[in-house]
Amino acid sequence: MTRMPKSAEILPFPTSEVRIGEPASLARRTPSTLLSAVMDFIDAKGGGQGRFQTPMPAIHIVRSFQDIVPVQNLYRPSLCVVLKGAKEILFGDTTLRYAEMECLVVSLEVPASGRMVGATPADPYVGIMIDFDIAVLREVLQQLANPPVPNAGSGPCVFVGKVDDMLAECITRLARLAQMPEAVPVLFPAAMRELYYWLLTGPYGSEVAKLALPETQAERVARAIHYLRDHFSEPLRVEQLAEVAHMSVSSFHQHFKAMTAMSPVQYQKQLRLLEARRLMVSENTNVSDAAYQVGYESPSQFSREYTRSFGTAPKRDVMNFRALLAAGTR
Repeated sequence: MTRMPKSAEILPFPTSEVRIGEPASLARRTPSTLLSAVMDFIDAKGGGQGRFQTPMPAIHIVRSFQDIVPVQNLYRPSLCVVLKGAKEILFGDTTLRYAEMECLVVSLEVPASGRMVGATPADPYVGIMIDFDIAVLREVLQQLANPPVPNAGSGPCVFVGKVDDMLAECITRLARLAQMPEAVPVLFPAAMRELYYWLLTGPYGSEVAKLALPETQAERVARAIHYLRDHFSEPLRVEQLAEVAHMSVSSFHQHFKAMTAMSPVQYQKQLRLLEARRLMVSENTNVSDAAYQVGYESPSQFSREYTRSFGTAPKRDVMNFRALLAAGTR
C-alpha cells in the first residue's frame, strides 16, 4: 500500500497567517468575529447541537457537545473549517487532525471516517462546511491573470491547511448571510466566487486548481468516480472505468489509488456499504433487502464485509447510528 503522508507533509502551512499589506488588527479580529457570526446563527435556530442547515444549500454549520466515535461517510469536494475544538478524519491509513482556524480541503468524492475530538457541553466543537461548485470554481480560475499551476503527479485528494484572514473574512460574510435568507439569491453567488478567488490565490492554490482544470489526472479520476457512483451496484470492470478516465488500466489504477488511498474495487465496496446503511437507517430496509439492492448476491457476505468495514454487525450499527442521529437533534 502506498504510504500516505502526514498532514504537515501534504502541504506546508503558510509562513504567515497575515497577507502582506493587511493590518495586524485584522488577524486578531477575524477568528472571533467568524465564530460569533456562526454562534449567532445557531442561537437564532434555537441552539442545541447537530447539523444546522442554512438558506444556502452548500453551507452547513455543525455544533457538537460530545466526542463522537468515527463515522464513515462519503466526503464530497468541499472546504471544512474548524472554528472551535478539533476534528479528525481517517483517510486510508492516515489520520489527519485539524483544529481552530484550520481547514480540510477535499477535492474528490472519497469515503473516509471523521469525528469530533474532545467536545463537551462546556467546550463544544463548532465548524462550518462549504460544498464546492466545480463549474463556478472553473469560471473563477479562468478569469485569473496569473492562475496557479498545479503540481505534477498525483497525490492525496484531501489535505489540511490554515485559514488565512482574507478567507476567514469571506466565510464570516457567508455566516452572516445565513441569517438573511432574502439576500441569499442576490449575494450568495458573488460571495462564493470571492471564496474561490481566495482559495485559488492563497497558499494552496495549486492544489485547489486541480479540481477545476480539465484533463488533469484529478479531473480524469473524478470522471471515473462519478461513473462508479452512478453504477456502484453493477459488476465492476476496471477497464471500463479506465476508458471513462481516458487512461490505460495500469495508469488509472495507480492514480486512483494515489488520490483516494484505495483501489477501485475497495471504493465500490464502500459506496455499496454506505448506501446499504442509508437504506437501513432512513428507509427501514432489512439487512437482506439492503444487501441485494446495493449489488450483493449473498447477505452473509454483505454482513461480513459490513462488519469488517464499520466495526459492528449491520443491525447493531443501524441502532447505534440512529442513536447518534437522535443525540444530534436540536
